[in-house]
Order: sequence, then C-alpha cells, then structure tokens
Amino acid sequence: MRNLPLKLAVTGGIAAFLVSLPVSIDVSRSNATASGHAGAISVGLKCDTAQAVVGRPGTPGSVAGVARRSSRRAVRRHY
Repeated sequence: MRNLPLKLAVTGGIAAFLVSLPVSIDVSRSNATASGHAGAISVGLKCDTAQAVVGRPGTPGSVAGVARRSSRRAVRRHY
C-alpha cells in the first residue's frame, strides 16, 4: 500500500510527458491486393506541427474582428 503514491506519481509523470510531445498515433489500413486477403493495419507515430498566423482575422464576425470594431467605434465617439 505504501508504493501506491509512488506508482501514481510515476504514472502521472509519464502521462504528462507523453501528452506534451507533439506526436499523434497514425493508424492506416492498406488495400487488399488479392481477393480473400484482408488489408494489413499499420500503426505509427506522426510528428505534428503547428502553424500560427498573426494578423487580422479572416472574418469580420470573429471575436478579434468584433473587438477591433468596437474599440474603433469607442475611439470615434470619444468614450
């Protein structure tokens, strides 16, 4: 019973490490070439990348667009 907190700490540490990695599991099934043969399933890791674009929002109805419009109106009306 005394080992339970240690096991939970190790498991939590490993889980936090795995969640922070930018990888995802890629499961794909190949097509069967001959009739009667099942397609093979392959499992692998895929490295994820994130791309952020800083600038104006794409749509005027987005949160950033609404905030920008309301601040412009406040400046024009001298609030």
